[in-house]
Amino acid sequence: MRLALFTDTYEPERNGVARSLGRWIAYLQRRGVECLVLAPERSIFDSKAAMQASSVERFASLPFVLYPECRLALPNPLHLRHALHEFNPTLIHVATPFNLGLCGIHYARRHQIPLIASYHTNFDQYLPFYNLQWMVKMLSRYMEWFHHDCKKIFVPSTSTLQDLTRKGWDAERLSVWSRGIDTSLFHPRVNREQLLAQQGINNECFVVFYAGRLAPEKDVETAIESFSLFQKQTNAQVKLVLAGDGPSSEALQQQCARSGVAATFLGFQTSEELQRWYAAADLFLFPSATETFGNVVLEAMACGTPVLCANKGGVLDSVSHGLNGMLCEAGSPASFAAALALLHKDEERRRNLGISARLFSLRKSWDTIFDGLLAECERQSAAGRSPVSHIMR
Repeated sequence: MRLALFTDTYEPERNGVARSLGRWIAYLQRRGVECLVLAPERSIFDSKAAMQASSVERFASLPFVLYPECRLALPNPLHLRHALHEFNPTLIHVATPFNLGLCGIHYARRHQIPLIASYHTNFDQYLPFYNLQWMVKMLSRYMEWFHHDCKKIFVPSTSTLQDLTRKGWDAERLSVWSRGIDTSLFHPRVNREQLLAQQGINNECFVVFYAGRLAPEKDVETAIESFSLFQKQTNAQVKLVLAGDGPSSEALQQQCARSGVAATFLGFQTSEELQRWYAAADLFLFPSATETFGNVVLEAMACGTPVLCANKGGVLDSVSHGLNGMLCEAGSPASFAAALALLHKDEERRRNLGISARLFSLRKSWDTIFDGLLAECERQSAAGRSPVSHIMR
């Protein structure tokens, strides 16, 4: 099998999709599978990306309007055809429904190569947060059209599969490609006192932590408002710490100032830095209801930290209410504040939730997940050439 991956986001971009795809390609290379990644060009490459340069073809790109940190490729047709002719793929994997994804479908059609897709983001759910709700129906129809000829469509969670099935997608072509966790990287060990001291935080503080993109669809506003309510309900020392960056950063800092929340904004953090904050925090607060999976939730769980999440979206594949975390009403600051207050008072429950969360994460091996995905890809590749035609309709 020779797999060509078409994606408009890839390492070293700082998002869950890029990291998941990077892990997938690294796994395939370890298993001796020949891979070619077709991805946007970056102005700055990290060392890991440089190491993978021989298997990655880069194309000029522009920022994507909903995610300026991500890129939309502007493929050069001659460059693209030459790279694919030299590689001679037996399976096409399209991971994003934009420029490079369309190129992948077109190439699969022209050369009758088996085609699969991975579905990572509910873009139609993002649009209302950017006052683009008028585009929802249009985008939903486009997404269904884009994936129409894919033999298999891999989605991150059961909830995503169910949502797409309700929209009329062919359930027989949908399969769950879950997400794993490196529990040697994300673990409970940390020098909490030293870490907090570096940010001027008293070790006696009850620390509530958020990690993720600071953007409208993540509903960080609910995290701040719920923390503000919780803070007013208790006389104890409490602290909100937020890791991440994005277009809402300034507005969220202003919201904190108006609400009397002296939050610490860390900005972008590496995986190693995130591990320390997850492990040092008393609770992980994540109100986003638009997740197809929620990688940061599983990362926090692997660090033995109790998680409070919205009762909607892909996090439901990881969090069982009252067993390894708590689920709150999506978009309800009062619901999250009540859960914060409950776990603040009940140290034993926090400890038990954290232990159960860590045990759950230990069962989420990346290699086990990728083994199943590779087996399905090999089946599709072995099926031989498969005509696809809708791209030209």
